[in-house]
Amino acid sequence: MRKHPATRGSALLLGRSQLLALLFCPFLLCAVAAADDWHYSDVKRIVAIGDVHGAYDALISTLQYADVIDGDLAWFGGSTHLVFTGDVLDRGPKSRLVMDLIMRLDREAPLAGGKVHLLLGNHEVMNLIGDLRYVAEAEYAAFLDLESAEERELWYQRFRLGKAGDIDESIVRREFDEKAPPGYFAHRRAFRQDGIYGKWLLEKPLMVVINDTLFVHGGVPPFVAEHGLTGVNIELKNNFYDYVTTRVMLEDAAVISPVDRFKEVPPMLIQKNRAGQIADEFFSAMLKILELGKSPLYGPTGPTWYRGTATCNRLVEGDELNYALSKVGAERVVMGHTSTITRQVQQRMDGRIVEIDTGMLKAVYEGSGNALIIEGDELSVVNEDGRTDLSPIEAPMRVGHQSIAISDEAMAEFLMNGNIAELSDGGTEWRPVRVTTDELSVVAYFREHSGGEHNAPELAAYKLDRMLQLGMIPVTVRREIAGTQGTLQFVPASTMTELERVATGQGAHAPCSLAKQTGAMHVFDALINNSARTPASMLYSREDLSLMLVDHDRSFGVSPERPAYLEDIELAVGDQWRSALSELNDEALRAELGDVLDDDRLAALGVRRDALLNEAPRQVAVP
Repeated sequence: MRKHPATRGSALLLGRSQLLALLFCPFLLCAVAAADDWHYSDVKRIVAIGDVHGAYDALISTLQYADVIDGDLAWFGGSTHLVFTGDVLDRGPKSRLVMDLIMRLDREAPLAGGKVHLLLGNHEVMNLIGDLRYVAEAEYAAFLDLESAEERELWYQRFRLGKAGDIDESIVRREFDEKAPPGYFAHRRAFRQDGIYGKWLLEKPLMVVINDTLFVHGGVPPFVAEHGLTGVNIELKNNFYDYVTTRVMLEDAAVISPVDRFKEVPPMLIQKNRAGQIADEFFSAMLKILELGKSPLYGPTGPTWYRGTATCNRLVEGDELNYALSKVGAERVVMGHTSTITRQVQQRMDGRIVEIDTGMLKAVYEGSGNALIIEGDELSVVNEDGRTDLSPIEAPMRVGHQSIAISDEAMAEFLMNGNIAELSDGGTEWRPVRVTTDELSVVAYFREHSGGEHNAPELAAYKLDRMLQLGMIPVTVRREIAGTQGTLQFVPASTMTELERVATGQGAHAPCSLAKQTGAMHVFDALINNSARTPASMLYSREDLSLMLVDHDRSFGVSPERPAYLEDIELAVGDQWRSALSELNDEALRAELGDVLDDDRLAALGVRRDALLNEAPRQVAVP
């Protein structure tokens, strides 16, 4: 049997014709791919599963309860279309078993009239390009049967050549073993474009539309609206395939090593080129891999990494989502990548977003296996414990308390009825208060009412935020403490102000675009006539950089004009804002806010609402 080049005594140097073939062979000519293998209609039953991450046992149970496989793990789904929205590997010790199972079902399903769709997630892409940050040692160990001692020693000797001669051998050996645990090189061979898993994965799409549902791993970034399914599944895939093949060619030519990680390759190649260590025949390959490495597929604006669809609310993201879905011919999106806060299948934006990453790998995410089942217009959920009476739940709103497993309603109840353990003495308008029960203890902030019973702007801002489903005002309640009527608001300690964020340079790749969040804040401030917005009243969660708005005591004035700070700012009043504002009719405002705003302030709020509705429609921006 012919040995892999890595097991032979010298590097494989490609001839010029082979090099040119690798550099300039387009993906569609070099790989077998259907002209359009990402549109399917008239599918009666769809089963969709989110991030497996090597949780083989949980996957087996989930598939069996979903009637996709039988007791012998053979295909039992008939004409079902089984969709994996990516990230079937990494972190979990049984990733290889998961891939072997899906590969076999991929072959068996068509024989019964069914279909398996494996979409590429960021972790599949990472394994193929050599970004191995999340590969568990047990995943490498699963490939030990394919890796010889001679192969490891060969790669070690090459690794050793790159180190200074006076470094202790034991130190070099330890570094090598840390970067390349046992089984590492067999794992890397398996993910080459000609390896058992690499070849299979490179045939898979990034997105598919089945009936009226778009399936994708991360989300629906603007790139999707601009390029459509064809652009995503061909343009991005072409670049991706070219990167993988070019990298493998440079490894075989000993220009780089399988040990070199994705982010290490560019500076290494640049350094070698400056030192005159890149032969002329590999110069084009070097330039190509440097350029291909900048693809949006490998960053937060690509469909495998994008989190805006999962983390932004409808007023921030809804217009862009609706536009993108219309461009690909879908009514909703089903996606993984961002684990649901409840570890259950969730839906948002009136069912247009369904989130199915429920943290199946229990050891890491503390979740369980769940399968979304779509039959006609009906959506149901089956879990790994055999529950078949489940449905997607509405994603809960938890402004400022994402890490506390209670709803906004439960937090409000807690603030209104919890025991007041301590209240600080003066010093600021907002006084820290410890609120406790037997199960929970938090610090909240108390502010005395200064404008009378029917002028409580902090409460009005909170209530209006929830009417709009904006989700930027932390839970705020009316509470009497020590004989004083006031407002009690929960804001987590782990926040930073806008000034701190700017000073530390954070936010360029926030899960939900800071520019979009700020745009929503501007519309809200125009609606409530907030003339006192400052960087100190803009708080960000350190966990996900979600924007929280506080200090609205000088809002809800009687002026019909927008605040002075917004005079030169174009307000982003799109279709979603128009829909939400239209629902704020005078009767609804009086019913919800009549106890916290007087008649004059309610009337002025209605005037400002109408002014926003008369704003020129905002067009969805496509890059």
